[in-house]
Amino acid sequence: MLKAGVTLLLLLNFQHAWATNLKLVAAARSQVGVTKSYDPQYTKLAYPNGDVKKSKGVCTDVIIRALRDAHQLDLQQLVHEDMAKNFALYPNKWGLKNTDKNIDHRRVPNLQVYFKRHWQSLDATQVTKNYQAGDIVTVMLPGNLPHIMLVSDKTEKSLLGRAPMPLVIHNIGRGTQEEAALLAYPITGHFRLPKKYLTEESNT
Repeated sequence: MLKAGVTLLLLLNFQHAWATNLKLVAAARSQVGVTKSYDPQYTKLAYPNGDVKKSKGVCTDVIIRALRDAHQLDLQQLVHEDMAKNFALYPNKWGLKNTDKNIDHRRVPNLQVYFKRHWQSLDATQVTKNYQAGDIVTVMLPGNLPHIMLVSDKTEKSLLGRAPMPLVIHNIGRGTQEEAALLAYPITGHFRLPKKYLTEESNT
């Protein structure tokens, strides 16, 4: 009986985590057809929960908007507060001496640091079965351009008996798209919502 009870508890926890990830995926997918362009222009934002027009954005905006819509997590505020207390831990690539609420959370290197510090940081592997719907993946595009995307619950049919390839939801220049691009570029980071967050949400 004890073994059966533990098995059931593990199954329920897994089902909840999967449901939570699907909620995040749905929030990202809702941007497809809405965000139709890529616009990296520096923009002064409200704080907290600041955003540019939903019709445009960059790759990080897909993640920012999905987390706000699905889980009321505001990366603008979370990253700003963490940077304000731990500024030296964040990349010094832009010559800044202080935080900037308008742009810090919209830069992939900053999100990588924040996720490593506060989320589950997983292996940046080429093994597709290790990626779960709702995971966040960072990659390096040609020209050393960092990029970020969210793993979908949909997959592309595999060839030669290989495991199905998860699609990703991202904005790489044509607005928010859902497509097969998980292994198209070198993976630099693999992150998942923290277990603590999932546990707390399951009690609400």
